[in-house]
Amino acid sequence: MFTGIIEGIGVISSIKRNEEDFSIDVDTGGNVSDPQIGESVALDGVCLTVVKAVGATLTFDLSVETINRTSFKTAKSGDRLNLERALKLGDRLGGHIVSGHIDCVGLLTRVTPSGEGYEIEVELPAEGMKYVIGKGSIAISGISLTVADKLERSVTVAIIPHTFEVTSLKGLKPGSTVNIEYDMMAKYVENIVKPYIGTGGGKIDKDFLARHGF
Repeated sequence: MFTGIIEGIGVISSIKRNEEDFSIDVDTGGNVSDPQIGESVALDGVCLTVVKAVGATLTFDLSVETINRTSFKTAKSGDRLNLERALKLGDRLGGHIVSGHIDCVGLLTRVTPSGEGYEIEVELPAEGMKYVIGKGSIAISGISLTVADKLERSVTVAIIPHTFEVTSLKGLKPGSTVNIEYDMMAKYVENIVKPYIGTGGGKIDKDFLARHGF
């Protein structure tokens, strides 16, 4: 479990490709102190497991599912990644609850200066827009951000100078892909009420509400 508060930047130093999946070495620059084999670290919002540690360089294995669902599909040496270690009980929840399980890849379409900071726009798949609300939370490349505006197929987010400087956003430009994790509470609510949405057959309709005193 994570909060979307980035602790530092790592750089992919090498990629070892197998037939379908691969492993990566990431130079954490000392941002992950005393790493433990088997612990979870979020890389650009993707929850991965440390399988080897040599100094500040950590190795992670990526499954076919992870590669296909995330921006790691186009990963290359030299890529900068946002780093966050797993949340500990008692830590401050500075962002929002982030699982590190990516829902989709978004497309960065605009980076516009706004005051001292920036406004970015990210295009999202149509089927994911139902999980987005104005002023709600969204994790973009592992960064806990607040939706400024929900458009038909995209969201805009205001980025303060600090966030821009200390995350991988600084190196991105229109056309870059970013990992998206929607607010998990919205997905849980959908899963719970989905069997009851619709008409007839025990679904929530006017007759159902009337039978239950509404």
